Amino acid sequence: MKRKLLAALLACTVTTPALADVLIDNVEGLTIDDNGKVKRFSALVIDDDGKIAQILERGDKKPQTDFREDGQGRVMIPGLIDAHAHVMGIGIGALTLDLSDTNTLDEALTKIRAFAAENEARPWILGRGWNQEKWGLGRFPTAAELDSAVADRPVYLQRVDGHAGWANSLAMQAAGITAATKNPSGGRVERLPGSQAPSGVFVDAAEELMTRAIPAPRPVERDLAFAEAQRVLHRFGITAVADMGTTIEDWQAYRRAGDAGTLTLRIMAYAGGPENMELIAGARPSPWLYEDKLRLNGVKLYMDGALGSRGAWLKRPYADDPGNTGLPLMTGAQLRNILVRAAQGNFQPAIHAIGDAADAEVLNAITEIAESFPGDRRWRVEHAQIVDPADLPLLGQHGIIASMQPVHQTSDRLMAEARLGPDRLEGAYAWNTILSLGGRLAFGSDAPVESPDPFAGLAAASTRMDANGQPFGGWRPQDRVNREQALAGFTSDAAFAGFAEGRFGRLLPGERADFVLVDRDPLLATPAELRATKVLETWVGGRKVYDAD
Repeated sequence: MKRKLLAALLACTVTTPALADVLIDNVEGLTIDDNGKVKRFSALVIDDDGKIAQILERGDKKPQTDFREDGQGRVMIPGLIDAHAHVMGIGIGALTLDLSDTNTLDEALTKIRAFAAENEARPWILGRGWNQEKWGLGRFPTAAELDSAVADRPVYLQRVDGHAGWANSLAMQAAGITAATKNPSGGRVERLPGSQAPSGVFVDAAEELMTRAIPAPRPVERDLAFAEAQRVLHRFGITAVADMGTTIEDWQAYRRAGDAGTLTLRIMAYAGGPENMELIAGARPSPWLYEDKLRLNGVKLYMDGALGSRGAWLKRPYADDPGNTGLPLMTGAQLRNILVRAAQGNFQPAIHAIGDAADAEVLNAITEIAESFPGDRRWRVEHAQIVDPADLPLLGQHGIIASMQPVHQTSDRLMAEARLGPDRLEGAYAWNTILSLGGRLAFGSDAPVESPDPFAGLAAASTRMDANGQPFGGWRPQDRVNREQALAGFTSDAAFAGFAEGRFGRLLPGERADFVLVDRDPLLATPAELRATKVLETWVGGRKVYDAD
């Protein structure tokens, strides 16, 4: 550990005696303390195990150490934690076609055509990020439109939220999709108007009809994708992630990196369903591995789909699609059976629930089961975007954690208004209300659905305004949180949500020395300045893993 620590330090400093504790001095440091308050400091000491040995305030006597790193007056904050992301999806997304920046269907088709021409050797063209709402299309795109860009190879592109996919004709042919293909339970094959012919879009569970035909990434490709994901996340100052939907193949990639000494990201893993949970960990959650860098905490479940594809399960029909209440992806009995199974093994459930019907089903199930499994369970509801106000108090009971993504509110607000109508927004993205009712928050990005940039998340959480400052004063501003609460959501509270408190998430003695040097104070910057924050350096366990220079 000492040699690794020194190697990182020597990369940007003068030669110093080997095998030594390190004083990082002359910083404008801030962290969340044991009481959830902001604590400021000017220096810290890192011990030989990569943990914080001492925090120093101005005027404190500096201890004698063998090495000193000058922080040059820069701002130091705890390493940021994304409480809900898809690590391998970030890496694979960086290596495939990204349509998230396209604003029209024509622009997307042009980009698809260019990507296919640049990657002639690829047997399939894969990617994600399209959004028919952003395009102003008013409908889903079709296979015929995708054929106009690429007709010589199968193409399959996931929607921005990961809850729908768009295929061309060759892809549907490879998957055996015809007019006779039935909708699977929890999914929908979109049809051409007036016929049963598939249009080319597959919603929620129907995606499996397509994805089973796509060649799975080889281990070497997963390793490359994971390496890329680590680079992307460290560049944003992210040192730890709750990885949602970890497969056995993902887990093995993380283990290979850990064994090779190239695992630099802390991963709190939630297996993609009970089968992966058992394959990865067996009867109980795994121990912390690789110096607190990897653990299988629990299991990720899906109660419904997403608003954008009208798969979120609602109590009443969509305002812009009468007769459609969305797609429940499991029954209440199935949910309860899996929750009991997980609780018996001390696995932590993390349940995707976006619509008010899905959230009600999940909260009621937890309420019932928690009586039989008391103790510190930390049941997690992922997203909790649209909650019936009558159900919101349940989030303050039984230690339930609302794992939410602030940037979803700014990205989705206009769509949410259209999907729900004005009378059903009272419990929408209700962060402050959840806190006032005794609930707990953990913040993340849902990357690659959204950018993993935590500073955009901090700005959205504390203002409920987008990057353009809209709407003025914030959307439903009574549910914004203050800067300190937002920072805790991306640090100490995110660690708590993953049973990692005391290990990392704060800059306090005994915790891992995970920190970020940035060019401004996130608690004092304006919203626009906060969004423009530049990460200068990212450190994990006392080792520098990213340097902007």
